[in-house]
Amino acid sequence: MHSRFMDLDMSGLPIARYDDLAEARRVLLSRREIGETPLPASVTAKICEVFGEPLAPAQVVERIIADVRAGGDAAVRRYTRLIDGCELSDLCVSPDAIEAAIDRVPIDVYTGLEEAAERVRSFHERAKRNTWVDFEGDSATGQIIRPLDRVGIYAPGGRAPYPSTALMAAIPARVAGVREIVMASPSGPDGEVAPVLLAAAKVAGVDAVYRMGGAQAIAALAYGTESVGRVDKILGPGNIFVALAKQQVYGAVGIDGLAGPTECLIVADETANPRFLAADLMAQAEHDPLAQPILFCTSRRVIDETIAEIQRRLNTAPRASIIQDSMEARGAAVLVPSVEEGIELSNEYAPEHLSLSVKDAWSKLGLIRNAGGVFVGEWSAEAIGDYTAGPSHIMPTGGTARFSSPLNLDDFLKITSIFSFGPGDLPRLGPPAIAIAHAEGLYAHAEAIEVRLRELDEHPA
Repeated sequence: MHSRFMDLDMSGLPIARYDDLAEARRVLLSRREIGETPLPASVTAKICEVFGEPLAPAQVVERIIADVRAGGDAAVRRYTRLIDGCELSDLCVSPDAIEAAIDRVPIDVYTGLEEAAERVRSFHERAKRNTWVDFEGDSATGQIIRPLDRVGIYAPGGRAPYPSTALMAAIPARVAGVREIVMASPSGPDGEVAPVLLAAAKVAGVDAVYRMGGAQAIAALAYGTESVGRVDKILGPGNIFVALAKQQVYGAVGIDGLAGPTECLIVADETANPRFLAADLMAQAEHDPLAQPILFCTSRRVIDETIAEIQRRLNTAPRASIIQDSMEARGAAVLVPSVEEGIELSNEYAPEHLSLSVKDAWSKLGLIRNAGGVFVGEWSAEAIGDYTAGPSHIMPTGGTARFSSPLNLDDFLKITSIFSFGPGDLPRLGPPAIAIAHAEGLYAHAEAIEVRLRELDEHPA
């Protein structure tokens, strides 16, 4: 099967190859913390130009946030001019401008956005949670589940606009019942947000769109300006400066997480189709030179054929330079002794996207402990998950799938606990609470219970 690849030249591999599992583990698990990834020379030069001195990314973000807090709209406009080379008048995109932009979006794209939106909406409708109260005797406990009041969605627009991100973040917020949803996205050289992003915002039910990007947008959403009201939570991916800004404003507002470069990890066996494997690896690699496309495979032949297919496809790929940079700097093809051992190493890596391109893939699903999303079977293209499957494509990266989840309804909800006790509950619940309070040295806590118990003794209910 797939024998046409066998005679192709394998020199100049576009992706690092490992036959030693221990070495692969060492390399793949040696992660950098956010902010430690070296910046391109052009970005370093821009920092010196804007700030007059070399600064680390975290220092850049700290200065921008402080300036936006002090200077409001003027600071946002200034950094947009200095960093993006764009002069802004109004930060907020008018409803008329949004409608005009929609008219410039091809009908098949707009229809695709509507169809994707319906899938995302339908999926998240199934995940709704409701307030509950449990009564036991005179007591009651429960949870009031309410949506956040106001959230800010960040939609990247640097290398390319991503209207799917607007859908994947804003629609779950709308399903959850968030009162107001605003979106920030960087404008192009003409001072306008990409029409396809504005169309996605309209389809998703976004209430307002702001022409601003980078750390200055995060600061404006977190602290508010003359034009931008502060939000309760900021969600959505972005570049290193956006991620660091979200990290620095956390506490003043909530955040969904610190999204890093995308990750694609495929576990494959001898039955996998190298054309599919190569296509999936390249699909994620084209996002960013820092994207990490990884293949764990039990078959040396399938690895050879997949690498050959990548080489062949690179000749005609529209974003070949980005894909090649990603493959060469961050890609890996690892020969693993078994599917189970490949999955175990994947659990250690905790990828954003995990594809199971193996025989009887559903039987392996129970072995997965850490992954943002699992694509079961080789026909489950990750690119469908990016657009029209239904679950949000905003997923944990950088190993954070060990302790965090993809964006979902819970990101837009808050829980208030309910406590109610009657006189008949205190003799049962009070004494153990008093004992714990004494153990903690919190005697006023104990007295707050004891005074009620004495009242019961003196005046039985």
